[in-house]
Amino acid sequence: MESQALVIATVGVLGIGAQWIAWRTGWPAIVLMLLAGFLAGPVLGLFNPEETFGDLLEPMIGIGVALILFEGGLSLDLRELRHSGDAVWRLATIGVLVGWALGSAAGFYVAGIVWPVAILFGGILVVTGPTVVLPLLRQSNVQARPASILKWESIVNDPTGALCAVIAYEYFRKVAESPGASIFEVVPPLLIAAIIAGLIGYAAAWLIAFLFPRGAIPEYLKVPVLFVTVIGVFVLSNKIEHEAGLVAVTVMGVALANMNVSSLRSIHPFKENIAVLLVSGIFILLASSLQVSDLEYFNWRFAAFLLVLLFVVRPATVLISLLGSSVPWNERLFVAWIAPRGIVLVAISGLFALRLSELGYADGNLLIGLSFAVVVATIVAHGFTVDLVARWLKIKGNNQPGLLIVGSTPWTIALAKEMQALKTPVMIVDPSWQSLAPARREGLPFYHGEILNEATEHNLDLTPYQVLVAATGNEAYNALVCNEFAYEIGRDSVYQLGDSDDEDHRTLPDSLRGRSLFESGFGVADVQERQKQGWVFRKTKLSDQFNFEDAQDKLPESAHMLLLLRETGTMRFFTHAARPEPRAGDTVISFSPPQDRPADELAQRKSGNRGTAPEPA
Repeated sequence: MESQALVIATVGVLGIGAQWIAWRTGWPAIVLMLLAGFLAGPVLGLFNPEETFGDLLEPMIGIGVALILFEGGLSLDLRELRHSGDAVWRLATIGVLVGWALGSAAGFYVAGIVWPVAILFGGILVVTGPTVVLPLLRQSNVQARPASILKWESIVNDPTGALCAVIAYEYFRKVAESPGASIFEVVPPLLIAAIIAGLIGYAAAWLIAFLFPRGAIPEYLKVPVLFVTVIGVFVLSNKIEHEAGLVAVTVMGVALANMNVSSLRSIHPFKENIAVLLVSGIFILLASSLQVSDLEYFNWRFAAFLLVLLFVVRPATVLISLLGSSVPWNERLFVAWIAPRGIVLVAISGLFALRLSELGYADGNLLIGLSFAVVVATIVAHGFTVDLVARWLKIKGNNQPGLLIVGSTPWTIALAKEMQALKTPVMIVDPSWQSLAPARREGLPFYHGEILNEATEHNLDLTPYQVLVAATGNEAYNALVCNEFAYEIGRDSVYQLGDSDDEDHRTLPDSLRGRSLFESGFGVADVQERQKQGWVFRKTKLSDQFNFEDAQDKLPESAHMLLLLRETGTMRFFTHAARPEPRAGDTVISFSPPQDRPADELAQRKSGNRGTAPEPA
């Protein structure tokens, strides 16, 4: 028991540690997790998951994969298909058949494995998997449509690939028992089982959508009930047919995501955290369970197979599937290149390797090593090149962090003009068309709509905006906006106006608010009153010869620092709780009163010609 607890703790440390290093370095997290697991298992021998957990390992991984697929399904809104639906449909039908055929042919003719094993492995190879695609998309900044196509394909094709493998296995098992059996004796029952599993998943989603809004489940039990239901649906569907549970949980997730269950929004942060933990843990467990003996079959034919898979099978599958579609060629080529494989490939390959060996197919043992080779090759190849290929094909989103401003007021418009002049992407959001009139006159990007409306995330691409400032006239509304976006953008990146710097007169506690802009905690009334008095935004470029103290000397004593803009485009705000560290190359944005000329000239003489004077907005 103690050794199992130690292994679980070690897996957690390695998985989350790899995720953290990936965040700090920009390396693909999946690559680091695979490396960590491989070092901990076969290289250093710190632990062997199969010896530690025994027969529990397979169901543990199976349930983990089911929860990951369900969580991925919850992120799929059918409204996204307005822009990418045709491509997703083609990849989920034509793409599966073409990919299965080409993957099987490559397995037989290039890798040299026997036809039954090649056909089964070709079916598994149609999966890409949200466990690898979603972290890849999260780390790279790709335009909305190709990212949506890859996300949908990864989640939809995971259970499809498992079903293809089941069809192939059941057919060859049938042939072994009664030679001459027809494929039509196998496929219809399996398709019926998949349909029944899908209906079970949909029924479970409908039940959750019916019970949650009516108060039948208390708030503190909603997450446990939801996850227990997912596990129950997965296990029940697997009793009907092997791997049908993956179909059921995917359908359940997609159905629930599109039933407009408002109470599900409150559990999003928790289920996303669970997904991160599961992905980290499962990758470490799978990589550490790999044995050196699994790699001894690896030869030049397997290396050639990996090259054919990367440069022939995947590109041909996507390009054939998307022939005649409306997807531009640069996006087709990008999707044709990006196809990392992950947990589902390894888990299903390991399951069927044993079953094929029992049927007398010796090459079944090759699937474990070959599946890991495919995972490593695709993750390394695609993980390290996704940014390069996206930039080359001109589908890279804006690299510079953007500023999302909620509330169209004279102060926010002045701020947006200042940031736009510094090449920072900005967007002003307001539900009032009249309030947006000044923004339209200034030619500033704007969105007319309610930022908290669920439709906004589908009508407005929020990906380019890494910082949010809520500056409407309603303090409670500003806090609500900051709270809503804190989980998505990060609590350290949501800011608001509308609070008092006197703690005795604050209407809302800090835990419910965004970070207060300005060290003084200016409210909306404060900045509006100062703007009427002629206060303006000023920008000052710092250098080795002209530091932050010099910049302060050039400004009136009552000026207030708002933010630092790094050379990389990163924004660092001065708040009531934190003061960023200025350095050479930064641009300082301040909100200051109008300077009379004598004072300005005095400041110029005082500082000499050491740098650039602050410019009014």
